Amino acid sequence: MVCGFESRLAHMTNPLEAEPPTRARFTVAAWLCGLSAVLYLDRLCMSQAVKPIQDEFGLSNSEMSYVLMAFTLAYGLFEIPTGRLGDKHGSRNVLTRIVIWWSIFTGLTGACSGLLTLIVVRFLFGAGEAGAYPNAARVIARWFPVVERGRVQGLMIAASQIGAVVAPAATGQLIHHVGWRWAFVAFGFVGVVWAVGFWLWFRDDPAKHPSVNEKELETIRAGGTLTANEHAPIPWRAALTNRGILTLCAIMICGAFYTYFFYSWFTKYLQTARGLDNRTAGWFSSFVLAGSALGVLFGGWIADWIPRHCSNAINARRYLGVGCYFVAATCLFLGIQCDDAYALAAFWGASFCAMHVTLPNWWSVAIPQCGTHVGSLFGLMNGMGVLGAMASQGFVGAFADWREGMGFEGREAWDPIFDVYVVVLLLGGLSWWSYRYRPLPVNNSVDDKQ
Repeated sequence: MVCGFESRLAHMTNPLEAEPPTRARFTVAAWLCGLSAVLYLDRLCMSQAVKPIQDEFGLSNSEMSYVLMAFTLAYGLFEIPTGRLGDKHGSRNVLTRIVIWWSIFTGLTGACSGLLTLIVVRFLFGAGEAGAYPNAARVIARWFPVVERGRVQGLMIAASQIGAVVAPAATGQLIHHVGWRWAFVAFGFVGVVWAVGFWLWFRDDPAKHPSVNEKELETIRAGGTLTANEHAPIPWRAALTNRGILTLCAIMICGAFYTYFFYSWFTKYLQTARGLDNRTAGWFSSFVLAGSALGVLFGGWIADWIPRHCSNAINARRYLGVGCYFVAATCLFLGIQCDDAYALAAFWGASFCAMHVTLPNWWSVAIPQCGTHVGSLFGLMNGMGVLGAMASQGFVGAFADWREGMGFEGREAWDPIFDVYVVVLLLGGLSWWSYRYRPLPVNNSVDDKQ
C-alpha cells in the first residue's frame, strides 16, 4: 500500500513523465511546405506568361531569355549572403523578410512597361527568393531529429512541386480571364499572407517555443542538431577545395540545367513546336511537373529508409542518384521521338519524376556535408545551380532564334535542343557516381551518417 501511494505521489509531483510529447515540429513542417509551394508558385507563373509578354512587347526569344536570366542571376548572387544572415540572426526574421520582398516584386511584374523594367523587377524578385532553401535547411537541422529529416525534406520539396504544378494551369486560367498583369498581383498576395503568419508563430529555437514540451525537445535533439546561431568564420578555402562540396555543386548545376527548361520554356515549346493554345499548354505543363511531386515524395521516403537499412548510406545514395539520372535521360530521349503530345507528356513526366527522386537524398547528403555552417555552405551548393539554370535559359532562347533564323519552324527549330539536355543528365549521373563524403575541418554538430 505504501509503495503504491509513493508511486502515485511521484507521478503527481512529476507530471511531465506522463505527459506525451508535443508535435509542434509537424506544424513547422507545414510552414516549410507552404514556403516551398509559394516559392515555386511565384517562380513558375512567369513561364506561362512568356508568350503573352513577348506578344505585347514584341520581344524575341533571346530578349526574353534576358528577363528569365535576370531572376536566376540575382538568385545566385544573393543565395550565400542570405544564408549567412540566417546563420547569424536566425531564420525567422530572414525568411519573413525575403518572402515579403519577393511577393512585392511578384506583384510589380504586372506593372512592367518593357524589356528594361522586366529585367530590373525580375532581378529584384530573384534577390528576394534567394536564401529561402538555405534557411529552410537550417530550420530542418534545428527542429527535426536525424531520422525524420529525409521525410520533411521530401514533403517540402514535394510542396514546391505542387506549387510548380498549380502555377501553369492557374496562371493560364488567370491570364485568360484577367490578363497576365493581374495574374502576378494575385500571386504576390499569397506570399504576404504566409510571411505574416510564419513570423507570428515560428521561433528559431524549439526550446523557446511555447508549444514544445521537454519530451518533444528530447526527440528533436536525438542524433545531433544545431542548437545555436553560428558566428564562427566559414572555412572557405577548405570548402572550395572539398571534393564532397564540389561534387554536390556539379550535381546541382546539371539538375538545374535540366529543370529550368521546364520552369522557363516548356510552355512556349508546347505552343510553338506542338501547336497547343495557352490554356491547354498550361494543363500539359502541370501534368509533366506533377511527376516531380511524385518523385520527391518517393525520394523522401527512400532518404529515411536508406540509413536504417543500408550499411553504407553514402554509397546507397550515390547508386540511387546514378540510376535516377540515367532513367531521366532515357525518358527524355524517348519523349522527344513521340508525335503525340500525350505520349510526350507521359515520358517527360516520368523523366521529371526520376530526376526528382534524388532531391531529398541530395539534401540528406548536403546538410551533414556543410557541418555547422548549413546556411552559408548550403547556399553555396544550392546557389551553384544558378550556373546551370542561366545556361539553360540563355541557351534555349539563343538556339531557338538561331534555328528560326535559318528558316526552321516548329519542332525542327526546337527539338534538336533536347540532345544537349540528354547529355547533361548523363553528366549528372556521373557526378553522383563520383561523390565522396569529405568532412570539413570544423566542429560538425550534424550527424555524418546521412
